[in-house]
Amino acid sequence: MLITRKFHFSASHRVYNPALSDEENFRIYGKCSNPNGHGHNYVMDVTVAGEVNAETGFVMDLSEIKLLVEKEIIDKVDHKNLNLDVDFMNGILPSTENIAVKFWEQIESKINAPGRKLYSIMLQETINNSVTYLGKK
Repeated sequence: MLITRKFHFSASHRVYNPALSDEENFRIYGKCSNPNGHGHNYVMDVTVAGEVNAETGFVMDLSEIKLLVEKEIIDKVDHKNLNLDVDFMNGILPSTENIAVKFWEQIESKINAPGRKLYSIMLQETINNSVTYLGKK
């Protein structure tokens, strides 16, 4: 069984590699490498896989997922600059792919328990662009 909770947050970032020149960063990342950064209204789906608990009828209480993800991720990234304000993103190139991996690392151990595990994080950066991370296989 898969259960999913949806989240929304706004954040800014600059996608660039400091080891490259400004010209090379622009060639690779285009306007996303703007020195002043840019922002997105993100949508994130957190999906948990598991067995339905006979006592509760849940794989995991969705309100528990909500509180956990808000504490470990949303409260730390909403209306923040991912390059400058978020400790777990320090030194990480904030591509959508890398953001999804870092989010996974923030919550995996807190969700995984007997009978359930974090299944995926889908992070939608724009209406046209999203990534889905399934953890390390």
